[in-house]
Amino acid sequence: MNSEDQEKFRLDYQAGKAAFEVGKYRISVQRLEAATTLVNPNSRLGGEVQIWLVTAYEANGQTQEAIALCRRLTKHPDSETRKQSKNLLYILEAPQLQRRAEWMTQIPDLAGLADSEPQERRGSGNLAIPNRNSQARWEPEPIDPSEINTKDNQFIWVALLAIAVTIIGLIGFGS
Repeated sequence: MNSEDQEKFRLDYQAGKAAFEVGKYRISVQRLEAATTLVNPNSRLGGEVQIWLVTAYEANGQTQEAIALCRRLTKHPDSETRKQSKNLLYILEAPQLQRRAEWMTQIPDLAGLADSEPQERRGSGNLAIPNRNSQARWEPEPIDPSEINTKDNQFIWVALLAIAVTIIGLIGFGS
């Protein structure tokens, strides 16, 4: 692999991993597939890229592709890649558990929330987001001194007594 291909591989591989980590699985699959074409698939690094591609396929909903690639990787020359692919294959082929509806929490689709009107947003109320450039500053409300509890709760004496007992105990055990 020449230096230009190495740089393209590095960029595709890093971009694929980064896209996966932020949840952009389709882009991750595209970049990792491009990276696999630029590296020897039987090398340790080639196996590593393909393991990432298996997880990206699964996250992107391409389970059959993930299982097929994972099965091929169980015969990979690199022992670590074989081990990881066997573990992944075990997970991918595990039966799906049936969950009762009352165990599930429905998460609403918030994709269109940014486009909605502010008054339609739940919980927005009359809260105004201050502009960073505005001169208005938030200042805390003044505290009434008569509401402050100034009664001594004797904690300092309890703490000093505990320290004294500890020091006496250490001196006693030390001699």
